[in-house]
Amino acid sequence: MSELQAGSPAGGVTPGTEPVSVRGALRGLYAVTPDLADTARLLALAEQVLAGKPALLQYRNKTADAALRREQARALQRLCRAAGVPFIINDDLALALEIDADGAHLGRDDGPPAAARTALGAQRILGLTCYSDWSRATEGAAVGADYIAFGAMFPSTTKPNAPPAPFALITRAKRELGLPVAAIGGITLANAAQVLAAGADLLAVVSDVFGADDPAARAAAYRALF
Repeated sequence: MSELQAGSPAGGVTPGTEPVSVRGALRGLYAVTPDLADTARLLALAEQVLAGKPALLQYRNKTADAALRREQARALQRLCRAAGVPFIINDDLALALEIDADGAHLGRDDGPPAAARTALGAQRILGLTCYSDWSRATEGAAVGADYIAFGAMFPSTTKPNAPPAPFALITRAKRELGLPVAAIGGITLANAAQVLAAGADLLAVVSDVFGADDPAARAAAYRALF
């Protein structure tokens, strides 16, 4: 498992911006941000979710341009560092490296996993979306991914066209690959127990957390499942 070290770039480290230690942290709620152009609203929601102590927070915004993504990512990173929660960038290795995020979560169109592992180094988290593709999961294990993710486990409003992934993939990955496994897609408090029973270590959730009336309480309720 990786452990992120607090580095000291030239001129020193700005307080509250040091990387977060992630040893032993890859189990629990994996909070994933919704597509929001309103940065103030996004940050307000994220602050509430972070109060519930997720294992990880991932920045994902498929509708923002590069400038807004950079602005939102930096702001979210500050919140995560203050909360002690590792901050992951979705589908953008270059941005993760640029802002010194705690890691990157990459899909099949985001470049070779081996190259991403090299670029991130041993001290940052590399997560891979494997969909329902066992060969991608084994590739991730071979190149040293820190976790692999399968989904969609259930019908998803975030990815309505995502093909389903069987629970058996999670169980097989836990048995054969020895990596933490994240489950993605349509997960709610009502169905989370089914995914955990299959062996999932991380529950990646967007709508059921960020869309809750009380995101902090909802995040804490997920944390209690572990």
